[in-house]
Amino acid sequence: MQRKAYVSGVAALLAALLAGCTGSSGDGGTTDDANPGDAGTASAAAQPGKYRVLPEPCGAVSQGTLDSLLPGIKQLTDEEQRQSAYAGEATLTFDTDRKVGCRWKVESTDATDHLLVDFERVVSYDTSVSDDTQAQQLFATKEEEADLPAASSSAASDVETGATGGTSTGSPAATPTDAASASAVPSPSGSSSPTSTISVAPTDLQPRLLDDLGDEAFLDDVLSSSGSTVQQRTVTVAFRTSNVIVTIAYEEQPTTIGVTPDSKEMQDKARKLAAQLAETLAG
Repeated sequence: MQRKAYVSGVAALLAALLAGCTGSSGDGGTTDDANPGDAGTASAAAQPGKYRVLPEPCGAVSQGTLDSLLPGIKQLTDEEQRQSAYAGEATLTFDTDRKVGCRWKVESTDATDHLLVDFERVVSYDTSVSDDTQAQQLFATKEEEADLPAASSSAASDVETGATGGTSTGSPAATPTDAASASAVPSPSGSSSPTSTISVAPTDLQPRLLDDLGDEAFLDDVLSSSGSTVQQRTVTVAFRTSNVIVTIAYEEQPTTIGVTPDSKEMQDKARKLAAQLAETLAG
């Protein structure tokens, strides 16, 4: 009788212990296989970027745009040379899924013009960092390397929108020559017309951020001398759309000593091309 009582007591004790370890969620207990951190701290993998492929770079610029940026093409009398000039030359790349580019070089009676268009598709190999975030970080480095002035881009934007009385189309409204002419022409009443007078200050042409192109963009403008009298201007427009970074480098070196490439004209052309490429990506 005593042995039976001992066995019954041990069984009761084991039952009580098991009940304490496997309490139901209803009474505030936690099951053995539950992980309270799983639901609250687990994060989904970062989303891939919008773009999986890149445009064909040498075909991304229309002939009409090349005629504008590279005037020497129209001066080529040989049809084969002209078609070769339009075709451009693909830049060297080891992965066409990630980076492609094309360059053009054309000489004219007035200047030698160079154009480079580069597309880079950014892919993050860190599952916690999205392609867009990785592209944003790379673009920030690119912008920092451009060493833009500290001035805000709002001043340039105000001139482009306020001077014309409408919304900016991504290109300043007038060249310096046009601005001077407009302010000099009197209205029928003998005074200058306020709607036709457009003042373009030199600060509006400085390197700056652009707020009307892609997710983020900037413009750089550098005038350098390859000799004591010959100057070369390079206008760079770079922008990011999702996980693709586009860079345009437009250079001009006049053939005439003492002539300086027109900053505003070159910026207008480069920005117009950038807007076209942004539309191509969006489409």
